[in-house]
Amino acid sequence: MDDEDILGRIQKLVAEEDALRSTEQPVPPQRLESLEVMLDQCWDLLRQRRARREFGEPAEGASPRPADVVEGYQQ
Repeated sequence: MDDEDILGRIQKLVAEEDALRSTEQPVPPQRLESLEVMLDQCWDLLRQRRARREFGEPAEGASPRPADVVEGYQQ
């Protein structure tokens, strides 16, 4: 998976989240939470890849982190 693939995945997740939030139908809160976690994981992976390249390491060495790790970050 390269950066473009990750960005494409992010765009799809954002579009789905936007669609769910704009609907008048009830949306299971678990689905929105799941989307938010997946988005956080994608953004984290993209940041890892960019940081590795910045320090001369191969971007392919980055890997998705578990949800509990990504969700534990402070903003």
